[in-house]
Amino acid sequence: MKSIGNEALNKRLINIRRALHEHPELSFEEHETTKKLRRWLEEEGITVLDVPALQTGVVCEIKGEQEGPTIALRADIDALPIEEASGEPFSSKVPGKMHACGHDFHTASIFGAAVLLQERKHEIKGTVRILFQPAEEVAQGAKRVIEAGVLDGVDAIFGMHNKPDLPVGTIGIREKALMASVDRFEIDIKGTGGHAGIPNHTVDPIAISGQITSALQHIVSRRISSLHHAVVSITRIQGGTSWNVIPDRVEMEGTVRTFEPEVRAMIPNLMKQIVSGIAEGFGAKAEVRWHPYLPSVMNDERLTKVVEETAGALDLTVAQAEQSPGGEDFALYQERIPGFFVWMGTSGTEEWHHPAFTLNEDALPVAAAFFAELAIRALESPSWN
Repeated sequence: MKSIGNEALNKRLINIRRALHEHPELSFEEHETTKKLRRWLEEEGITVLDVPALQTGVVCEIKGEQEGPTIALRADIDALPIEEASGEPFSSKVPGKMHACGHDFHTASIFGAAVLLQERKHEIKGTVRILFQPAEEVAQGAKRVIEAGVLDGVDAIFGMHNKPDLPVGTIGIREKALMASVDRFEIDIKGTGGHAGIPNHTVDPIAISGQITSALQHIVSRRISSLHHAVVSITRIQGGTSWNVIPDRVEMEGTVRTFEPEVRAMIPNLMKQIVSGIAEGFGAKAEVRWHPYLPSVMNDERLTKVVEETAGALDLTVAQAEQSPGGEDFALYQERIPGFFVWMGTSGTEEWHHPAFTLNEDALPVAAAFFAELAIRALESPSWN
């Protein structure tokens, strides 16, 4: 890997990341983070756009000296409701809140990319729009950004997530599905309650819920091709108020994760068939409510070459990115325009959302340089046309 960045900028990125880490803010509460970002960008002479519809988050632009397309770089800025246990000297100063997913790293890195692009304006053949997006953790920020019109006129978008299990200097690249679609479901089972000692006079919804839980696993093992990946998880079963009373109703809730759109489309109907069939077989009634949440992060194959070439130009190690069953609202951008999302190696000690989550800050200049170079190269030879 080449020596990346300059010492002064690298030190500043560390200071910015730590300042954000010490003062985490939850989704749609990122008011101080927004103020800091705006101030830091303006200090660099970078144009900050006025987007009244966004209460938190910052959008800036760097226009080149030549006309051309517009591409976007995206970083997320929100934290999580987790008590920090990393032991870092710059640990969160806000009780019960922590940057346990590395969004402070994303923000500082993309800020660094913005600084580098501002220095290289003469090389930019078009416009780079940079989105410091709020509320990724609740999967609402990208939607808010889109509704505010920030994506209007943007031809392609690029983003990343830190990856603790990849070493610094390694970038994970994968075409098509990288992260799973995320959906939620609720099931109401209505039976007939009664005395627990006389179950033959009841239609027991708790027993039925057990049958449904077991049967829903067969969707993945027997109804979905083994070449596809899917997860069906029951995460809540609630019913009853006493040890000796069979209730008349049970509520169930869970999530489905898929990578292929066609599989995602199949599962709701399969689930309804299974649930209604079991319930009716026991003399009960059941209702399934399906709540679409996020599509899968689907990387556009036309952008693979420029991403790989950028990594090569910086002597980064390219790895085949492993798919993640986690969700990402970057997928909402990709539904509208071509986009590509990568893993950025950070040599971390714990996985995302862990109270002791940490990362190696040597990855900051790597990520900053990668996205600056990627923006310039993507504008030089648009591959999404």
